[in-house]
This record gives sequence, structure tokens and C-alpha cells, in this order.
Amino acid sequence: MRKDEPITALLHQVAAGDKTALDRLVPLLYPELQRLARSYFRSERAGHTLQPTALVHEAYERLVKQNQPDYSNRAHFMAVAAQIMRQVLIDHARVRNAQKRGGGAARVTLTDGASLKMEPGGAIIAVDDALTELAKQDPLKAQLIELRFFGGMTAEDSAEALNMNLVDVRRHLRIALAWLQRELDRTTSSGEKI
Repeated sequence: MRKDEPITALLHQVAAGDKTALDRLVPLLYPELQRLARSYFRSERAGHTLQPTALVHEAYERLVKQNQPDYSNRAHFMAVAAQIMRQVLIDHARVRNAQKRGGGAARVTLTDGASLKMEPGGAIIAVDDALTELAKQDPLKAQLIELRFFGGMTAEDSAEALNMNLVDVRRHLRIALAWLQRELDRTTSSGEKI
């Protein structure tokens, strides 16, 4: 029996509407969800009020409340979980920034196309705003950025999750990274607070 077979079977049960299957699935994927959550916090400020375990739990609560897509595989499920975690962090940052009402502008950088640095001061919101704009222009490129930086997925993982050619994924990702960096640089240089 292959390692993924029980997970794949549970994913299909979840898609078929079996809510108890999700309760059986999450413990199997919990270490991966924890690793994903920890990756979000590597570049966050010290003392962040939301911790990786809380992020996983909040994402799970949101996940059970939504209609479940027909997950094609583990990578697809993790991509959906990454998107939900991103939204939890965005919501948390918006609340935190609304409470602060101010602060200095922060610089957001993409280094070597490999990591997204989010500094205090609403940078994650600036990234979210830029991705929302990119999604209006090119949803695929926005999804690839999200999978890569918020989902921690490699180009290979993204190609599998989206059923795409790896060369095409890498090409779209390079273009998307350049666009996103230009947007973030423009936002920072215009003096807007992020």
C-alpha cells in the first residue's frame, strides 16, 4: 500500500461531503500543516501574537466551515490550507494595524526568488493587496506566488497540484515574481505606508 493512498481516499471522502473524513485527515497531515505554519513565521516579527499552532487550528476551523473542493491529491489540499492560513494572517494583520493606526513604512523584498520577507508595519497586507491585483490580471500567476511563498510549495509541487508542465510553472513564476517585486518597490518608493 502506498503512503498516500489513505490520504487520497480521505480527500475523496471529504470532497464527497463526509465531514468526519476531514477529522481523520487532519491528524495525518498535521506535521505538514505545522511545518507550513512555521514557515509563515520565519520572517515575522518576534513576539507575534499568533503562533504556528494557533494558525493551524484557526485554519482548520475555517476549513471545516467551507464547502470542500474535489481535492485531486495531497498537494492540492495543502495549497488550499496555505491559502486559508494566508487569509488568517491577513485578517490578523488588518486587525492589528487597525488597532495601531500608524507606524513606519516597511520594506518588502523577494530575495533570489526563494523567500518572501515580511517585516512589521503591514507588509503582509501590501503583499496581499498586490496579489489581489495580480489575480485580477492573471489568476494563475497569483496562485503560483501564493503556493510558493505562502504554501511553501516547490515548483514541482505546484506543477503537480495544478496539473501543469514544470517548465510552464517556472516561467509563469519568474514573470509573477518580477511583477510582484516591481509592485512592492513602487508601493514602497511612493511613500505609501505598508
